[in-house]
Amino acid sequence: MSDQQLPTTADAVLFLHNPNCSKSRAVKALLDEAGQAYRERLYLESPLDTAELAELGERLGRHPREWVRSGQAEYQAAGLDANSSPDALLAAMAADPILMERPIVVRGDAARVGRPPVAVLELFED
Repeated sequence: MSDQQLPTTADAVLFLHNPNCSKSRAVKALLDEAGQAYRERLYLESPLDTAELAELGERLGRHPREWVRSGQAEYQAAGLDANSSPDALLAAMAADPILMERPIVVRGDAARVGRPPVAVLELFED
């Protein structure tokens, strides 16, 4: 498994990080303070493709509309609106990863958006 791929085992953790985002930095600090091992993917530099985004949506248990940043100028520029299909939303996030909500932590077959940052700690309650 590449360091960048979504985890394939229950003990593998991937942190989809944007170091320019305060919430993302807060999640990083929480993971570090907890001593949690994780791999980090700077998703703006190494974007997820549509297949990875579809898989991420399944692990989040959320429709793409629930984790796309609709307030971004890129959302309107992509011609997206409240009626956009899941495929259109995923394609837009793949083409312009700033549209993906952040931060996201993936552990095994589950994922959480870190808003609020402590939400990601649910992944480690076992």
